[in-house]
Amino acid sequence: MKKVFLLLLLSYVLFACNPSTTPAAAENNKELADMFEKYHEESLQIFPLSATMEGDARYNDLLPVDFTDSYRAKQKDFYQRYLDMLVKFDRDKLSDPDKLSYDIFKYTMDLNIEGFTFPDNYIPFNQFYALPISLGQFGSGEGVQPFKTVKDYDDWIKRATAFSAWADSSIVYFRKGMAADFVLPKSLVEKIIPQFRSLVTDSVHVKDNLFYSPVNKIPDSFSVADKKRLTGAYTKLVNEQLSPTYKKLADFMQNEYLPKARASSGIGSLPDGKAWYEYLVRQQTTTNKTPEEIYTIGLSEVNRIRGLMDSVKNAVGFTGDLPAFFQYLKTDKKFRPYKTPDEVLAAYHKIHETMKPNLEKMFTNVPKTKFEIRQTEAFREASASAEYFQGTPDGSRPGIFYVPILDATTLNTTGGMESLFLHEAIPGHHYQISLQQEDTTLPKFRRFGGQNAYVEGWALYCESLGKELGLYTDPYQYMGALGDEMHRAIRLVVDVAIHAKGMTREEAIKYMMDNEAVSEQSATAEIERYMAIPGQALGYKIGALKIRELRNKYEKELGSAFKIASFHDEVLKDGSMPLALLEKKMDEWVKGQK
Repeated sequence: MKKVFLLLLLSYVLFACNPSTTPAAAENNKELADMFEKYHEESLQIFPLSATMEGDARYNDLLPVDFTDSYRAKQKDFYQRYLDMLVKFDRDKLSDPDKLSYDIFKYTMDLNIEGFTFPDNYIPFNQFYALPISLGQFGSGEGVQPFKTVKDYDDWIKRATAFSAWADSSIVYFRKGMAADFVLPKSLVEKIIPQFRSLVTDSVHVKDNLFYSPVNKIPDSFSVADKKRLTGAYTKLVNEQLSPTYKKLADFMQNEYLPKARASSGIGSLPDGKAWYEYLVRQQTTTNKTPEEIYTIGLSEVNRIRGLMDSVKNAVGFTGDLPAFFQYLKTDKKFRPYKTPDEVLAAYHKIHETMKPNLEKMFTNVPKTKFEIRQTEAFREASASAEYFQGTPDGSRPGIFYVPILDATTLNTTGGMESLFLHEAIPGHHYQISLQQEDTTLPKFRRFGGQNAYVEGWALYCESLGKELGLYTDPYQYMGALGDEMHRAIRLVVDVAIHAKGMTREEAIKYMMDNEAVSEQSATAEIERYMAIPGQALGYKIGALKIRELRNKYEKELGSAFKIASFHDEVLKDGSMPLALLEKKMDEWVKGQK
């Protein structure tokens, strides 16, 4: 996940009055709840893009320059104030639900505050997490920014107009990074430049610009005067604000920043890079595992999964070695049956229909939020991965599984279509995120927040449910699922090796291609993703391993009394949390099952 969802999801974390009394443990503490509610209200103003993602339209016109030293100081003060308020409550006298909220909140605040130790604001964006790119999703008329009322259209004009100042500030901070030798790798900068140039048009072709798209969707209910005004305003916005700003950013990256970009691949080469990476590992895995421990786990998992892959190869009668089998899977025409994007989308709908009967056996609680499968928008399809965009609790926006289909005839079915759907869609991200958002008993910082290892760990765990859900009956689809699992195991190896062991981009690409059926283009995109967002890719496998470990433990403890639907419901109940807290919660749950 990617993904914009992942960027905004991790932005959430928690105003308040001082507690004067502490109620009995059997009751939830109203003052604590008020503090969490006030926190959430303040956080929406500090992170207005997150508010838009949540479906709260009050701040849809805001676009703060959130990486400046002054804004970071504001954020740090925000977290510290709430942490100071929290610790004035006597945790031991809180109810069990409040204790869990207390622990999640404190864990998150401590981690957020620690993060300000490092000058990551010297790199305001990269090719993967870039507000200039996500701004295109917001302003396309097809994303989370609403374009239903005249006010919606005016809100976007205000937000987009602020982008010029945001971009100017980003250049200032990139230059600070250049002066401090705190810069992006050259290969990543080279990816950013064409992304930005694709959003530049001249006045003659203004109607072809992505940001002009909402004009084509102006509702018929708008007055003639509003239609005329908004058409003129959007034309001016594109011609005088957005296109020039994207051109300025592209020119800066091309002419000034690229020559100063670094040759190294990992952040270990940056000032204080070793400590920064160790922090990111803890942040993204919500564990105290060291990079070396994770690297060792990765090597072990790669070896285990290679054994399973070899078994599938032998079962289908392939006589060559595993690399030859990978090549066969990548190149044989029978694995590329599709001719149109509609055929690809239909295949995903069929996956959903196939597993529906078994879903009912494995999950008692299912989301009310609607679900859709869509092709990724053309403007970002070339560099996008399949991803999930969460819906809104009020039902105004469904959860959406986006599938990039640049050329349907090249889509390979052995790439793990079934496992991809299980992860990004159902029962992965759609079930977990929707159920969490729909649970009004949770404080809003938990309803609309999340930890990477839990969120992505759950989604990866769901990939392992394929056979139980009636999928993976085709050995080549199962091979694709093993390929996806291998992909996450490889991440443990290469992410650590790149950032803590000096592995180069090229060495990491080769390691990935040696161990899974992936093209050089796909391997390159993946490795550059890990270079851009260190540690994030570790959360998937670490989280999935923990959930599977807990399931195995409870199946052994409970025997025939173990009910898989009850286990899944309990893992998802209470929403996302650090892995250590999840294990503690689940251990309490199993006591009640005996």
